[in-house]
Amino acid sequence: MVDVLSIRRDGAILEVTLDRPKANAIDAKTSRLMGKTFEAFRDDPELRVAILKTAGDKFFCAGWDLKAVASGETVDDDFGVGGFGGLLRLRDLNKPVIACVNGMAVGGGFELALSCDLIYASDHSSFALPEIRAGQLAEPATVKLPKRIAYHIAMGLLLTGRWMDVAEAHRWGLVNEVLPKEKLERRVWEVARLLASGPPLVLAAIKETVRVAEALSFQDTMDRLMRRQLATVDKLYGSEDSLEGARAFAEKRDPVWKGR
Repeated sequence: MVDVLSIRRDGAILEVTLDRPKANAIDAKTSRLMGKTFEAFRDDPELRVAILKTAGDKFFCAGWDLKAVASGETVDDDFGVGGFGGLLRLRDLNKPVIACVNGMAVGGGFELALSCDLIYASDHSSFALPEIRAGQLAEPATVKLPKRIAYHIAMGLLLTGRWMDVAEAHRWGLVNEVLPKEKLERRVWEVARLLASGPPLVLAAIKETVRVAEALSFQDTMDRLMRRQLATVDKLYGSEDSLEGARAFAEKRDPVWKGR
């Protein structure tokens, strides 16, 4: 079972590679394993950034494994601590996750990419939510997509199940960068190292603030920030890192972040 995931740890960066030929589809067992992996990433103070990638060139991820469905797996099965793919509902994940998309991101695979903070994709990648054609609801995408891109474009994808190529995805701001396949992973690692070198307390505060702000008005969010009602923001204010940033600027040197 562990063979479906390859884990690479390099300093503060964790790379998770899903490898389930032919389409990197995810069943409940794989999802539970991914959830445990990302939960461990969340809770490890030495890790700051995660990369999610998949093996092969044709599919990034085809979503839910239909063979498992045919064998009796249902939406009510236990998909693990973070929900489908380990990321959709993982609570308090206040570290950045980068999706390295190479190939087709379909259904739950598209939703998995949407659950990451940054999406870098190869120039032959594409995206689709075909659930409508099977009489199903793409729950996470229906919630997230209209908030990420123009409403009518999101609704077009959800209501028709059409394909969106990577150029269109980039045009609508769904993808950060499009690169040739041979340059994709190098660029993703470059961004991961940049993030890993940044102030971890600020990265955590950004993630929690963005997440909380989705359900609140601007003023309510600002009130919570000013009252230090968000745990990550409270930890940031008055921290050693906060002082280190000011000192480093005054002393014209690079800051040394300690995460405290």
